[in-house]
Amino acid sequence: MIESERLGEAVDRTLLNHLLKMFTALGIYAESFEKPFLECTSEFYAAEGMKYMQQSDAPDYLKHVETRLQEEHERCLLYLDASTRKPLIATAEKQLLERHIPAILDKGFTMLMDGNRIEDLQRMYSLFSRVNALESLRQALSSYIRRTGQGIVMDEEKDKDMVSSLLIFKASLDTIWEQSFFKNEAFSNTIKDSFEHLINIRQNRPAELIAKFLDEKLRAGNKGTSEEELEGTLDKVLVLFRFIQGKDVFEAFYKKDLAKRLLLGKSASIDAEKSMISKLKTECGSQFTNKLEGMFKDIELSKEINESFKQSSQARSKLPSGIEMSVHVLTTGYWPTYPPMDVRLPHELNVYQDIFKEFYLSKYSGRRLMWQNSLGHCVLKAEFPKGKKELAVSLFQTVVLMLFNDAEKLSFQDIKDATSIEDKELRRTLQSLACGKVRVLQKIPKGRDVEDDDSFVFNDTFTAPLYRIKVNAIQLKETVEENTSTTERVFQDRQYQVDAAIVRIMKTRKVLSHTLLITELFQQLKFPIKPADLKKRIESLIDREYLERDKNNPQIYNYLA
Repeated sequence: MIESERLGEAVDRTLLNHLLKMFTALGIYAESFEKPFLECTSEFYAAEGMKYMQQSDAPDYLKHVETRLQEEHERCLLYLDASTRKPLIATAEKQLLERHIPAILDKGFTMLMDGNRIEDLQRMYSLFSRVNALESLRQALSSYIRRTGQGIVMDEEKDKDMVSSLLIFKASLDTIWEQSFFKNEAFSNTIKDSFEHLINIRQNRPAELIAKFLDEKLRAGNKGTSEEELEGTLDKVLVLFRFIQGKDVFEAFYKKDLAKRLLLGKSASIDAEKSMISKLKTECGSQFTNKLEGMFKDIELSKEINESFKQSSQARSKLPSGIEMSVHVLTTGYWPTYPPMDVRLPHELNVYQDIFKEFYLSKYSGRRLMWQNSLGHCVLKAEFPKGKKELAVSLFQTVVLMLFNDAEKLSFQDIKDATSIEDKELRRTLQSLACGKVRVLQKIPKGRDVEDDDSFVFNDTFTAPLYRIKVNAIQLKETVEENTSTTERVFQDRQYQVDAAIVRIMKTRKVLSHTLLITELFQQLKFPIKPADLKKRIESLIDREYLERDKNNPQIYNYLA
């Protein structure tokens, strides 16, 4: 009767109830009924499990198991003896679930994760926890994250979307962890470990891309993002940042972009900038953000210096009229290093620079001022036959344009001699003025690139709808060299850190074997490094007589005070 009920036929439950009461009354329930009944149940569900597993997909199969377990539970309430409930449910769970765990995961886990199917995953978690199979589920989660994450991180063509893809992926995992896995601690650690693994498969690149992603978000021009949204994005990015091992690579790129934002006034919000730095400080300590904070101090100090310069006697008595200038005074140690670039400035600007220098050095003796021409920018008034305009240009563009105050037509060589700008830089500058969107000069003959025998004339047919026009410099796509040099600087810094760590350890231990020294270094250093590189640094310290090899055993080092 029970089997036909399981197959969906209607049976007389009252009769069943009376029959089973009779077994109990005669004291033969366990022997004559329960034992054979559990055996039949086991066979029935073994066959059904095999059949269903082949026919249906994982979510449907799990729904079916859930329904079956519910039915067996009701059976116990309606006509079976209460003592049968435990062994009966256990038999059903074993045949329907336990035997099929690997198959269910193989068949359905990736599909449910990809489809973000919260409810089905919740069902899977609850059923698996009934048969102690959560460990298998956790391992499946771990390999899923690594596999999917590897697809995101290793695909170089999708580099520009890597950070946003990782953020979306992480957010969906967090939702699943909260809603489907009931905030299980072990699962949370699995997500963290797998994420740390995948973000560091490609050394340095993710760190660099996270810094660039932040640059994009913190730049002016993100219209339509409220302060709260920006703050939320910064917090999410910080989560990814925590997983990176090469935090120094991140710092180098972040610093380079922050410098551009501060010097060109390109920050969306200084509050957001400061909030990000305080987040990084909480995360990595003040050592990490020391230089970044120094950059902000410089910018604020520069404002005060400019104010007091305007009030000073030097400025009042000597300045050429009609030019306004503001200067950023930057402390070399805080800012990225910029290659010095020569340029012969127009007389008026030279005078201005000299007066400022005189004022500054009278205020702060013993300092050296070096002008960074490549970072300067100006606004020029231009009188075209078709109307006056203001041009926002770089310092190099300014120097070139001002030559045309006194000349109608100049050859490439003339301009080069008059300005002393380095060849490659000059070609880029002329290209931006004569071949870009805003053509303030005309190039003869026409063409995209600047050749040695080209000449240039003032474009007197120039028109534009706006009064103030920005003439964009031709951006060097952040060159491979620039990237490599940032990465190399990081590498240099790392070598100093390794040297310092070796000396620190040896100073306290005095004598240490090679293996133990390497083990200690791995514990102390925050970034990934190969044993071979450590060996090189140890050799270098031996050459510089910080340590020596033991006379009797070359595997042991002694510290030389």
